[in-house]
Amino acid sequence: MTDSLQSSQPMPLSVWRNPWHNLAFGFGSGTLPKAPGTWGSLLALAFVPLWQTLPGWAYGLVIVASMLFGIWLCGKVAQDLGVHDHEGIVWDEFAGIWITFWLVPAGWPWLLLGFLVFRVLDIVKPWPLSWVDRNVTGGLGIMLDDILAGFAACGLVHLVVWLVG
Repeated sequence: MTDSLQSSQPMPLSVWRNPWHNLAFGFGSGTLPKAPGTWGSLLALAFVPLWQTLPGWAYGLVIVASMLFGIWLCGKVAQDLGVHDHEGIVWDEFAGIWITFWLVPAGWPWLLLGFLVFRVLDIVKPWPLSWVDRNVTGGLGIMLDDILAGFAACGLVHLVVWLVG
């Protein structure tokens, strides 16, 4: 769901005491009162220049690890909190942003473009993202729409790189 549609969930204090909850809530970025997914995406964006220094295969391993870990993490934390997908859980945005920039050239213009494309896809949730968001449950359900948004954003950014390059 979009950030604005889920703003009624109370923020659990466990975010500050439980390391798994802290990770799922993006080191606290998901606790911000407005647009937690956007804040989580911005914090995740800070890691991208570091990942871009890695060889493509190593960055790919970071992506695979963040996806697999995220399925477990988001499922665990949602279960701990007794909710399907708490608005403050933003590890899915971390993985989605990191996917967006795989093999994308470094530089602020690409970071800005990729961030905007990913956020639009994650908020608007065109089909099949909307179907996944409504029908897939658990940790996989929390993660999958953002994973797909990340791959779609990555493809669109690569298309722009190819067109202007």
